[in-house]
Amino acid sequence: MPNLTLSVSEDVKKEMDQFHEINWSAVAREAIKKKLHLLEKFKQFTSDSTFTESDALSFGKDISLKAMKKHRA
Repeated sequence: MPNLTLSVSEDVKKEMDQFHEINWSAVAREAIKKKLHLLEKFKQFTSDSTFTESDALSFGKDISLKAMKKHRA
């Protein structure tokens, strides 16, 4: 099995060290598997979409402007 090295902040490491009974490699493996599963579902969901990145940026800008106007009122 290939190895993967992760970096975490000192604060996170200190918190992890409080739970020495936890297999943090197993936790990371499961988190990666779940994320990959979610990404695959997203890929399937969007495979037939004609919505482009440009469309998404434009849509996001419109929403931001409307939200800004609403909160200024």
